This record gives sequence, structure tokens and C-alpha cells, in this order.
Amino acid sequence: MRIPLTPFLPLMALAIGLSVAALPARADSDTRSKMTVTGEGRVDSAPDMAVITLGVATEAQTAAAALSENSTRLAAVLDRLRASGIADRDLQTSGLNLGPQMEYAEGRAPRIIGYAASNNLTVRVRDLSALGGVLDTAVSDGANTFNGLTFGLSDPMPALDGARTAAVADARRKAQMIADAAGVRLGDVIDISESVNSGGPAPMFRDSKLAMAESVPVAGGEVSHSVNVSITWELNQ
Repeated sequence: MRIPLTPFLPLMALAIGLSVAALPARADSDTRSKMTVTGEGRVDSAPDMAVITLGVATEAQTAAAALSENSTRLAAVLDRLRASGIADRDLQTSGLNLGPQMEYAEGRAPRIIGYAASNNLTVRVRDLSALGGVLDTAVSDGANTFNGLTFGLSDPMPALDGARTAAVADARRKAQMIADAAGVRLGDVIDISESVNSGGPAPMFRDSKLAMAESVPVAGGEVSHSVNVSITWELNQ
């Protein structure tokens, strides 16, 4: 026997209507009054370490000879640095290159006239009073390019934490001043973001030849760690 479905349709429509009506209305946007303020904190500290990047560059008639001489000079530099108190964890080689040297002349094809090899050595110096001597030691044993010098802190976290605290205090001071002037009150913090910048004065000598007979004078100055924070507050009337 076939049962007619027509009487059930109004009941189904009513049930669907009740289900839709039971759903809560979704807010289209956050209507709270808000204010976003940026604060900056900075901590300047005397550095307690330096990082120098040296290079060994050699030339020879054959690729094997250029690489062999480069390896010999670099090994001598490493041995002297270790003997002067630099730990193995503070020595790192990088950027080994070996390639032909070409001669270009008008009217004839380019030809190879020799080979050049180069290698970089990064040295962390934890005793700044010995930095000039370290440079002298490296140069006297074969390092012939100086690619950079930077100063820093072996543990930058205390300086960064101090900069963060100062940045938040600066943002709150600005926000409170603005709120007082506008006749409103600061409510809860809605959002916080930060950006960190670290660095300081450091002499940089890129791709320069080294020829130093006496201890190299260096001055570390100060290194700066700064933090910017962006904080959003809810505003209350």
C-alpha cells in the first residue's frame, strides 16, 4: 500500500524553520573600541666577544698546486690560532673556491693561465684584549684577506629581555597618555607583537689585503639590542 507524503511536508518545513531560528546570530565584525600603540626599548652593552672573518687566497699554475698551497697556509693559520688559545668550537672554515684564471686577448680565444683557490675562516674571539694579537697571528701565518669584523655578546638574552621590558613600558606610557587626553580608559590587552633588532658599531673591511706588522688596535664600543612592540588595547568609556 502506498502512503501519501503530502501531509508530512508542512511538518518538515516547520522543523527546518525551527532549526535555522535556533542558530545564534554571528557577529559580522569586532565592534569594540581599540587603540594600537608602538613602543621601543633599547639596551646598549659593552661587547664581550668579536667575530672576525679572514681569508686565504692562493694562485698556482695547476689546480692541484693552488689547492695544496691554500690548504697548507690555512692549516698553519688554524694551528697558530689553536696555540694562542682559540678553541676548536670557535673556528669554522667556509666558502672554499677553486677555479681557473683566464686571459682574454683581442683576436684570440680565451686561455687558462693558472688557477686560484680561496677559503674563508671565521674566528670567534672571546677575550677582546687578545683580538689584535689574533689578527697578527692569522696574518703572519698565511691569511691574506680580511672580510669582516663584528662585536657582540656571548649571551644576548639579558639585554634583549631588558629591551622588551622597556618597550612594553614605553608603549603603555604612550597609550595611557593618549587615553587620558581622549577621556577614555584602557581596558584589556587584545594583541601584542614584537620585532627585534640587534647590532652595533663595528669596523668592516671588505675584500681588503692585510699587511700588519704590529698588534692591530681595535675598539669594541657598544652593541645595541632594540625591541619594538605593538600593543592593542580595548578602550572603555
